[in-house]
Amino acid sequence: MPMGFVAILGGTMTMVGSSPMILLNDLIIGANADLPADQQIDTFGLFAPAPIGLALIVSGILYFVILGRWILPNRATGEDATSGQSIEAYLKQTYGLKADLVEVEMPPGNILIGHKIDDIMTAHHLYIIGTSNEGEKVLNPSTTTTLFNAGRLAILGRRKVIAEICEIYGLRMLPQLEEFADDFVTSRASVAEVVVRPGASIIGKTPSELQFRLSYGMSLLAIHRGAETLSLVETADHPAVALQTVPLQAGDTLVVHTPWERLSLLKSDRDFVVVTSDFPEEELRPRKMGWALTFFAIALALVLFTELRLSLALLVGAVGMIATRVLSVDEAYRAVGWNTVFLLASLIPLGMAVQHTGTADWIAHKVLLHLHGWPVWTLQAGIAVLATVFTLVMSNVGATVLLVPLAISVAREAGGDPALFALTVAVSTSNSFLIPTHQVNALLMGPAGYRVADFLRAGGIMTVLFLVVSQLAMALAH
Repeated sequence: MPMGFVAILGGTMTMVGSSPMILLNDLIIGANADLPADQQIDTFGLFAPAPIGLALIVSGILYFVILGRWILPNRATGEDATSGQSIEAYLKQTYGLKADLVEVEMPPGNILIGHKIDDIMTAHHLYIIGTSNEGEKVLNPSTTTTLFNAGRLAILGRRKVIAEICEIYGLRMLPQLEEFADDFVTSRASVAEVVVRPGASIIGKTPSELQFRLSYGMSLLAIHRGAETLSLVETADHPAVALQTVPLQAGDTLVVHTPWERLSLLKSDRDFVVVTSDFPEEELRPRKMGWALTFFAIALALVLFTELRLSLALLVGAVGMIATRVLSVDEAYRAVGWNTVFLLASLIPLGMAVQHTGTADWIAHKVLLHLHGWPVWTLQAGIAVLATVFTLVMSNVGATVLLVPLAISVAREAGGDPALFALTVAVSTSNSFLIPTHQVNALLMGPAGYRVADFLRAGGIMTVLFLVVSQLAMALAH
């Protein structure tokens, strides 16, 4: 939640940080079409809102540093991103396997140094699915790997068995994951199922012969065959089976622990059918990093140093990335939020109609009749509150399109700065912390296990803080 909230706050730093900020200059240009030449509203530069955004970011960080321990929920971590179950709970419920993911420390000169991972796993009925030595981590290391140095091990097995081994070999079992904490979060890796296809070239071969971990980059935890589950972990219902020596058969379901990018690659392998479908399928292309940075810099330079419109400058960067195959046309197409496109296609004409027909001026006039004599800053604060309420019940883009014309009209009627009132709307539509309607909050809610009540508790204070800090920052910066 702190990361998500600060990411939203960071979107107010520049004119390309969020959808409302990107739209703002275009909406101002549209409003200028109906204004006399001497009343034209200036558009904003790329970093014009930076002081406001910086103040919001600092206040958000301080908020969580000071009050985080009281407002954030305290629940167990490691839950599965899609099912709400931990890896251990999923294995137990689905396959009857009792196993815990534990990190242990192996001191220098330990007796296990010089032994192969496969020998340790087979002898003690557990899985070593990660090694770390002097900051160099290997996930799902080959079972033929020999432990040469002291370090940390990520072990999946029965906790009491791991505790016994730690006592025998002088290892230290840590209370929770430390060095491997980020590597085994379910947004990056988890348990998946793949099925061996009929006629696959691997039928009749053992995982040892295939060098399964080395070839596929994933750890084989169990083989589900018919009504039977074969696993190296021994339980009351499942005797330990040395999986490395079990010949694979057509129709075998292989239960694996895998990074998601490895599972994505396996989808194109003709020997397997990937059963798990709900996982991040983004393909990593590190060799394209240079092209991506180059065209990002080109787009940014066009925004900063030319008169080219923001939308065209960003389009140049996007086309360049497609041309150099940083991403494909299909990926670019899927990345577009078409529901947002059609929402804008409907709301922008509505906003223009409100402006061109004089509806915005009429509403502004009626508002000012009831608020006659009120200071301009109170009207600006009222616009901020209105934008905040709107963004809770509709998209921040829709709220911006509808309220910017109204804010400009109110400012002109009250003698305020129309540009500042318009900026107030664009900034305040990011004030979406009370309920998980913002895209960032919605994205984090499932993997983090948050509930609506958590957002009400932490987001309620953040909403008020946002309003106060943003209004003070605007008053000081403009």
